[in-house]
Order: sequence, then structure tokens, then C-alpha cells
Amino acid sequence: MSDPADLTIVEAAAALRSEDLTAVELLAAVRRRAAMTEANIHAYLTIDVEGAEASARAADDAFAGGEDRGPLQGIPIALKDNMVTRGLETTASSQILAGWHPPYDATVVTRLRDAGAVIVGKTNLDEFAMGSSTENSAYGTSRNPWDPERVPGGSSGGSAAAVAVGSALAALGSDTGGSVRQPASLCGVVGMKPTYGLVSRYGLIAFASSLDQIGPITRSVADALAVLQGISGHDPEDATSYRGELPDFGSQIDRGVEGLKIGVVSELSGEGTEPAVAAEFRTMLQRLEGAGAEIKELSLPSTAYALSAYYLIAPAECSANLARFDGVRFGLRLDGGTVEEMMGATRAAGFGPEVIRRILLGTYALSAGYYDAFYGQAQKVRTLVIDDFKQAYEQADVLVTPTSPTTAFKVGERTDDPLAMYLSDLCTIPSNLSGDPGISVPTGVDDAGLPIGFQVLAPALAEPLMFRVAQAVEDLAGFDARPTLASSEGAA
Repeated sequence: MSDPADLTIVEAAAALRSEDLTAVELLAAVRRRAAMTEANIHAYLTIDVEGAEASARAADDAFAGGEDRGPLQGIPIALKDNMVTRGLETTASSQILAGWHPPYDATVVTRLRDAGAVIVGKTNLDEFAMGSSTENSAYGTSRNPWDPERVPGGSSGGSAAAVAVGSALAALGSDTGGSVRQPASLCGVVGMKPTYGLVSRYGLIAFASSLDQIGPITRSVADALAVLQGISGHDPEDATSYRGELPDFGSQIDRGVEGLKIGVVSELSGEGTEPAVAAEFRTMLQRLEGAGAEIKELSLPSTAYALSAYYLIAPAECSANLARFDGVRFGLRLDGGTVEEMMGATRAAGFGPEVIRRILLGTYALSAGYYDAFYGQAQKVRTLVIDDFKQAYEQADVLVTPTSPTTAFKVGERTDDPLAMYLSDLCTIPSNLSGDPGISVPTGVDDAGLPIGFQVLAPALAEPLMFRVAQAVEDLAGFDARPTLASSEGAA
């Protein structure tokens, strides 16, 4: 067998059940890979050595006893460090939560544990998930495995990098404006955002509650399906959790695209897209057409304003959500002569510049005299986006765009230009505003050898159809390249 750290979940699950591999051996392989790569990549903030080993042994014992909890049993999975884990430090990459050990698990963590998965550790992110490059972390920048001089995307950059290098077979990220799909695209892996409410947000440290959704980052479409099946479902602890019957996510995955109408969003696939990304996108459209799909160009006029609306709604919600970090109940606390001075000193020291920027922007947008002009207007644009998507799905079964307008950019290239950074999420933000699912599938590389992602969008709860098209894209692309890294043995 090749290095187990290079397996997909589907392949590893088969090896575990055929007794060609044990969960302990699989965990050892991904930890060796972390030791080789962490000094260069910095995907992790915490690696849970004892907890992971105990979970791997428990998975092997369960297999030996004839107990099979499903495809995630014994699979090493990483968690973005904005999902709380009982007894394991959870920081959201912020100084204000340094040293905080939660007293409970997020619902997705509980579900992974119940499925027999092995939690490898907690991955790096932009502080409180605010960013597109993982450069905003208080604990150092993560790097792109394909070129460590470049960013892995964000805010789930650590999760995407870990899966790309094999220091986890899968990871969970959170997607508020593309923070699962964009880093997946830049790192050459699969990233999926479920329909809003399909996966519980209980225990996810909130950024923007009406936009946040947890999703899987994996090496294949089938792996993303397996993880989604393991973490989705109603949760009474989350008031926004979907209460209806779940669709059979994999029911259409092998049907191909013949007879489907695939809509190309003109506003999200033209101006501003790098030539190599545009060329790869057109190539995949031709392949889909050759496989029997009908390609239709559609217009979603309101998406021209989606970015502006998002950067009013998301900061407004973050301003309210982050008010809880005040130095009183948990986390960092600095001394002050009065309670107000203590809170001010704590927040000024604990939050990084991007978080402060967004809190100030959101507070301003919600302030008296500006609420209707900014936040209220942004919500009206959101309604227009939702209506545009509904009309588009009357003309096409799914919509497609490039996942990111560019491939991975260099570390430091956009840190002094917030607008250029925000444009990284141009193609992904609209579906967060609408609440619909989306998935990024790697299809090729540019002239510099950097991965390019292809995004498939579908109506709410149409994950079976989305997986069907995504699987066809993966099959047609035949993308199986992996990054090559210089060894940094002993780093983790």
C-alpha cells in the first residue's frame, strides 16, 4: 500500500474494513505527514496527540468487535479552530481566546465522535473567520502547499492546507462568504457549503449568524458526501437548524449530466477573472456539454451588488456577536480603572486589526441615523439576490462559476488593500446571501502549477443534484495532482 496519508476517505474506509490498515496506523501516517510539513505550512494550531490516539484505538476495538459506525470510523479529521472542543484549546485564532478550553463540544464534533472519526487537531484560520488568506491569524500565517510563498486562501486556510498535504484525510471549515470553497480552490481540494441550516451551528464561534455554515473539505466529491452525511441533521440546540427530512445526498451522484441544464452566471465568470482561470472554466464547460449537458448563459443582475451588501451585513452581525468578548466571562482580561476601561483595553489588545475594522464598520452600519441607509439597504439587496437565484433555477438545474477569480496570490500581496482581498470571494458570496449550497471541485492548474477550482451551485436542499454535477466535473477533469513539499522532519 502507498502512504496511507495519501488515501481518500473512501479508500481508507475500505482498507480499514479489509484489515489492510488499522486506525492507529492511519493516524500515525497523517501525523508523520504533519511532522514533515508543519514547519513550512503551519496548518495546525493544536494537534491532539493523546485524544486522537485514544479515538484511533477505540475505532480499532470497535472494528474488532464487529461494530461499524459508518464510513468515518477511524478516519483522521481536522477541525477549524472556531468549532469548540471540550477540554481542547479553542481560540478562533484570536488572542482574546488564548488558553480557553471549552466545557462542551460543538454539535458537529459530537457527531464526528459518534461516527467513530478521529479528531487530529485544530487548524489555523483568519481571526474569527474574517479573511480570505489566513494571514489574519494571531498565531501566524498558514501557507499554500503548492507554493509556500503563497496563501492557502481563507478563512479555512489551515483546514484546506491540511487536507492538501495529507496531515488529515478531511477537515471541517466554516463558510460565511466562501471560506470553505475559496481555500479549497486555492489548495486543489474539494470544499462544500451545505444549504443554510442543514448542519448545526451550535458550538461554532459565530461570525455572521445568518451567513455562517459548516462544511467539509476533502480530497474527492465522494468524501465530501460522506462527511456531510455524518454531520448534517436537525439539532434542537440551533434555532436555525433545518427541521425537515434530509434528502438522500448521494442518490444521484453516478447519473452524469446528460439532459441537465447548466447555467453560466455571466456576472461571475467574466471581468476580473484571471485568463488561466477563465480558460480552465471554458474547457470544463465544453467537457460538460460533450457529456450531454445543455450550457446556458444566465444573468443574475443583483450579484453586482452582492459584495457590497455582504460587507455591510456580515460586519453588522459580527459587531453584535463579538460583543460577548468583553473580558468579563471568559478569555483575555486586562486591568482597568473602571469596567469600561477594562473592556476597552481587553478588546483593543485581544482583537486584531481586521476584526477591529469589521466591528467598527458593522457598528457604524447599525448606528442611529445610518441603519436604514446601510444595513437596511443591504438586506434589500440580499432579497434581490435570493429572487435572482430563484429565477435562475427556473431556467437551469444548477449554476456554475469559477470558484475564485484568481489562483493563490503571494503572502503579503493584498494585506494592505482590503478591497482587493475582499474581491477574492466575489464568486462565492452570493450563495451565502441566498443560503443555497455550493461546492468547489479542482479541475486543473495554471502555468505556475497552482490549482484552479470549478464551482457548482444548486437550489436549497438540492445537494443530491449538486453532488451529481460535481461528481461529473471531477470525473471529466481527472485531476489527481498533489503538491510536492520539501521535508521539514520533526517540526510537529
